[in-house]
Amino acid sequence: MTQIAWLLCWISAGLLVHVFVGYPLIMACWARMRPLPVARGAAQPSVTVVIAVHDGSRLVRAKLANLRALDYPQDRVDIILACDGCTDDTVAVARRDTDPRLRVLAFAHRRGKAACLNDAVAQARGEVILFTDIRQRLAPGALRELVANLADPTVGAVGGELHMENVRGGFAQGVDFYWRYEKMIRRAEALSGSTIGVSGALYAMRRDLFERLPEGTVLDDVLVPMRVAAHGFRVVFEPRAIAWDQPSQHPDDERRRKIRTLAGNYQLVQLAPWLLLPWSNPLWFRFVSHKLLRLLAPWLIVGFTLGCGLLFTRHPMYAAGFTGVAVAAAMVGVARLRPALGRWFPLRVAVAFFYLNLFAAQALLAFARNRRLHLW
Repeated sequence: MTQIAWLLCWISAGLLVHVFVGYPLIMACWARMRPLPVARGAAQPSVTVVIAVHDGSRLVRAKLANLRALDYPQDRVDIILACDGCTDDTVAVARRDTDPRLRVLAFAHRRGKAACLNDAVAQARGEVILFTDIRQRLAPGALRELVANLADPTVGAVGGELHMENVRGGFAQGVDFYWRYEKMIRRAEALSGSTIGVSGALYAMRRDLFERLPEGTVLDDVLVPMRVAAHGFRVVFEPRAIAWDQPSQHPDDERRRKIRTLAGNYQLVQLAPWLLLPWSNPLWFRFVSHKLLRLLAPWLIVGFTLGCGLLFTRHPMYAAGFTGVAVAAAMVGVARLRPALGRWFPLRVAVAFFYLNLFAAQALLAFARNRRLHLW
């Protein structure tokens, strides 16, 4: 029993350190020692903006106005709005828009985002596809900054940076901190070669590199860039291309979206098993470290806690490890019971970490139950 507890403790601890500290440091050092800068250019290829939407009538006018305000030649841009079985008046609102560059694809039955993207890209005329969501507001220079990276012939796709605005509550501040940490890793990945994912709110790619997505795909913003990398092109991150979004102010607001996204990682492996093969996936180490081991994190925390608990009296180190987990759990409890204290930096980070890992554990159950994850 002692040997099992020792293995459980140290293997769990080692993988947790690698996921949250070791891998980010490896990427940061790699980016610093062997940087691969992008040869940005000023070319202005034709661009088709693709948006998939379900019941977005409250947002469609603002989104279309936002796209018209982009600092890019208007005669080089067209827009496809794919309406996924909308039950509100999204289609009617969009069709009242007088912009001649806009095409509205109205699908009677709800099939999911991936099916809409496939049909929209099939009708795209631009050399470049800009994918964006209905909810986020794009900075005027976002498209220009993304396209500048595609002037480099080694770059096949480029993701923008998602900024949170109106970050008020302690939970929102914790999630914002986590997102900043995530973007730091993406920057290092991109500078050292390729990042393994982009933000679905804002990314661009060469149209001829797009392959039809499997029906029901949840994480197009991971599968698309991974396919681009598999074709020998880089996937980079452009921090000057900004999309603005509203953060979830409470864990209950974040829960459904995050569980669906995390469960999408399990689905991704099911749809594209080649991602697990080092000889097929050129970004295998990054994919395993950044995506798959993150899914294991909640179970690794449980394993570490059990191992330290069983070895509590064997060495002060194990007692310290168990006590550390208990203190972190107490911090979460304090933040929940006394929301005013939740704004204190250590507490809000602990709360965000707790819930993101709780959602990761629940995501496995959601995927196992197969609750139509592709329907947003």
